[in-house]
Amino acid sequence: MAKIRVAVVGAGRLGGFHAQKLAKNPDVQLVGVADPFAMSRNKVAVDCACEAIPDFRLLRGRIDAAVIATPTALHHSVAKEMLGWGVHLLVEKPFCSETAQAEELLQIAHRKRCILQVGHVERFNPAFTAATEKIGAPKYVEAVRSSGYTFRSTDIGVVLDLMIHDIDLVLSMVDSKVRRVDALGVSVVGGHEDVANARIQFDNGCVAALSASRVSYEAVRRMHVWSMQGFAAVDFATRTATYVRPSETLRTREFDVDTLAPDEVERCRANFAQEHLPKEEKQFDAVDALALESQDFISAIRDSKSPRVTGEAGRNAVALAEEILDRIHNHAWDASIDGPVGPLALPRRRVIPAPHFQTPASEPVRRREAG
Repeated sequence: MAKIRVAVVGAGRLGGFHAQKLAKNPDVQLVGVADPFAMSRNKVAVDCACEAIPDFRLLRGRIDAAVIATPTALHHSVAKEMLGWGVHLLVEKPFCSETAQAEELLQIAHRKRCILQVGHVERFNPAFTAATEKIGAPKYVEAVRSSGYTFRSTDIGVVLDLMIHDIDLVLSMVDSKVRRVDALGVSVVGGHEDVANARIQFDNGCVAALSASRVSYEAVRRMHVWSMQGFAAVDFATRTATYVRPSETLRTREFDVDTLAPDEVERCRANFAQEHLPKEEKQFDAVDALALESQDFISAIRDSKSPRVTGEAGRNAVALAEEILDRIHNHAWDASIDGPVGPLALPRRRVIPAPHFQTPASEPVRRREAG
């Protein structure tokens, strides 16, 4: 069969990775990489033996599919034009900046019968896949995702940058509508929130607590899931999944500690975890999740099937992220009616204490508008 002609739009760090995976795929002809910055596109083009293209519009009529790895603010406009050509797309996360933009792209893709996939790469982590198969329907999810400040993705905040991963993972597990969202966040470096916490309640009773930071000393990608069947812990970085399955005695509420004799208490204390909360831990071999995601995209095109992460899934993640951001921007920091509100309400701190960095000791806070 003929190779699928693919291009990458955006020659930044992630676009370069996508180009590398596509260049090695035997089912793909990597036509080129498009980016307005000559140095960026030329480097990727040389590394991947493809054409360096200054404007993505020059690809019209030359490709069957494309990966969009531009800054988030450009996802909608670039994807809209390319879908109009009838080109299949893999759009990096977050799908779009706004739900309305995502909806428009879905409508165009449906009308043009194009595959539309979103780059939520954590869905291809084997530890997460294994955990979801064993744990069943979640009742409580707790996720922490943090990193140091990378100086990338500065056009968006930590919700769309990092938390969006866990938003998508939770929505992939919980088959229910969102009932309530509470959230707060703080800007530390720039004009967007850099630290955020959200609590999401679903109609089916499930609760998810998500924390994200991109100004942390520690890199963490961790999720804990509780269900009626037990508990699962996933470490995405080490690809480790830990399962705890309560004994039948615990599940049926037949264990009554208050009825135990003293000698039975001592015996249970020594063997309680092994007998009633047995733990299983498995570390999975290293995988190239981005290559798996890329192959899923190509296979969806080749076999006319839905990818693992559809455009609808990407839209749903953006919609929930948008609701979280709305709560963050309306979070009041004290009880006064005209008190500080939102992630920029606290005074900006001296991040780089140097003579040329002239930040006032305190800045005026944003006040809630009347009414």
